[in-house]
Amino acid sequence: MAVWDDPDVDLLYEINGVAESAPGWADRAMGFVGEYGVIAGLVLLGLLAWWRVARRRETREEAVSAFAGLMWTPLAAGIALLVNIPIREFVERPRPFLEHKGLEVLVQGKDDYSFVSDHSTLAMALAVGIFMVHRRYGLLGIVLAVLAGFSRVYMGVHYPTDVVGGLALGAAMTLLLAPGASWALTPLARSLAGSPRAGALVWVGPGRRAEDVTSALREEPVEQPAEAPSVEGPTGGSGAAEPARRCHGGPDDSDLAA
Repeated sequence: MAVWDDPDVDLLYEINGVAESAPGWADRAMGFVGEYGVIAGLVLLGLLAWWRVARRRETREEAVSAFAGLMWTPLAAGIALLVNIPIREFVERPRPFLEHKGLEVLVQGKDDYSFVSDHSTLAMALAVGIFMVHRRYGLLGIVLAVLAGFSRVYMGVHYPTDVVGGLALGAAMTLLLAPGASWALTPLARSLAGSPRAGALVWVGPGRRAEDVTSALREEPVEQPAEAPSVEGPTGGSGAAEPARRCHGGPDDSDLAA
C-alpha cells in the first residue's frame, strides 16, 4: 500500500511546495479560485452557452435538445456529489495535512474525508455537461475543471489521486446517465419551446420567426363573400312571386270573368 501512496504524496509535496514559496497575494488568489472562482466561472459559462448558442439554433428540435442538455448539467453535478457521499464514507481517507507535516494549508476547516474531491467532481460534471451542448465552451470548462483540481492540491487539502478520482466521477456520472436524462428532459424542453410566454427561453433562432408568421397566417380568418339581399314584397313574400301570380291569374280575375 505504501508503494502506491509514495508517488501521490511526493506529487502533493511538489505542488503544495509552490504555495510555500509563492507571495501571499498569489496564495490568496489561488485559494479563492479553488474554493469559489472555478465553480462560478463554470456556471457563467453554462449561462453563456444557453444565452448565446442553445437559444439561437437553426431549428426548434436542435434548440430543444441543447436546452435539455443544459438542464441536465446541474442535475448531473448534484447526482455526482450524492454518489460521492458513500464513496467517502467507504474509503475513509483522511485529509493530507492530517497525516503529513510541513504542508501549506490555504483553507481551514476541512475536516471531512479526502477521497474523492467534491470540488473536482462538481467542476468536471458541469464542464462535461456544457461540452455535450457546445464543444468550444465545453473544452474551456474542462480546462477550468482541471484548474480546480490542481488548486485543491496546491491548497494542501487533497491528494492528487483525490482530484483524479473526482474528475473521473464527475465525467462518468454526466456521460453515463445522459441518455436517460435526455429521454426525460426533452419532452419538458419541447413543451417550454411551444409555450407563448416561455418559448423564448428555449429558442429564438431564425426559424422561430418563420414559424410564428406561418402560424399567424393559418390562424387569420378567411373572409366569406357576402350574399345578395333578397327584396321582399309588400305582403312579406319575395318580389319575384307576385309577377308569377299575375301571369297565371289570381282570384280577382276569376271573379271578374264570372
